[in-house]
Amino acid sequence: MVTSEYERRIAARFAGFDQDGNGYIDREDFMAAAKALLAEFGTAARSDKGQALYVGAEAFWQGMAGIADRDGDQRITREEFVNGAVKRLRDNPDRFAEIARPFLHAALAVAGGDAGAGGDAGVGVDDTARVLRVLGVDKEVAAQAAAQLDTDGDGRIDEEDIVSAFARYFTVPE
Repeated sequence: MVTSEYERRIAARFAGFDQDGNGYIDREDFMAAAKALLAEFGTAARSDKGQALYVGAEAFWQGMAGIADRDGDQRITREEFVNGAVKRLRDNPDRFAEIARPFLHAALAVAGGDAGAGGDAGVGVDDTARVLRVLGVDKEVAAQAAAQLDTDGDGRIDEEDIVSAFARYFTVPE
């Protein structure tokens, strides 16, 4: 049973992961998100960026399943998601960030980010908002969130800011 305001907020985030709306999160939801991002940005699935995105989606799924799939059925129910996020991630948002990082890194590369060796030139604010919309965030909320991440006003958001914000969104009570 969802009781606290924090738990209610985390439960609401469940829908963002449940891409097909069938009431649980599974590997196919992560693959659907990857496919939708590739389509949005006109990137071939068999390209290096496309393959990296699918590998990142699989890693993200495996991390989420390891945290939240308590009965081992390869599906995460809303209750499992809330309990996994609340009990295992609330005190350690960095753990969630590390689970999400491979997927987010690849998604940013698909969106036009230039994350090369030794540096991260980031991704544009508009492209960040597009990524968020594809992942189920309301258009206005996505635009506002992306704009807020551009703290220096240069029109680009670096990977660390995105990964950190993503983790906070799912794990920090305020």
